[in-house]
Amino acid sequence: MSATGTTTSRRFLVIGLLVALLVAGVGSFYASSHPDGLEYVAGRTGFLDTAEEDPVSTGSPFADYGTEGVDNERLSGGIAGVVGVLLTLLIGGGLFHVLGRRGGSEEYVDSPEPPVAARD
Repeated sequence: MSATGTTTSRRFLVIGLLVALLVAGVGSFYASSHPDGLEYVAGRTGFLDTAEEDPVSTGSPFADYGTEGVDNERLSGGIAGVVGVLLTLLIGGGLFHVLGRRGGSEEYVDSPEPPVAARD
């Protein structure tokens, strides 16, 4: 890939990351006040009181779309959103990195011609 292509790709990724962080940090506050449709419907139909607390989310610092210990609702949701984006990027990037190093033939990486099977 040329230097221009690498610069363009890197710029695209950085802008995409900034947009995702902006939406997660700021736009999340303006999302629906009923983000969990199942919980909303359960409340409207009267069987929400029979629900049990999820053992995984109990004690989680980011349970219920917020951040534990942060009293400001807007800031709490924004922090949870930004952390979610960063964790997704970290886990996804790590998986791509590990899986990309695992195999694949090196003979076609630097070759200017496509593999024999792809030629007409």
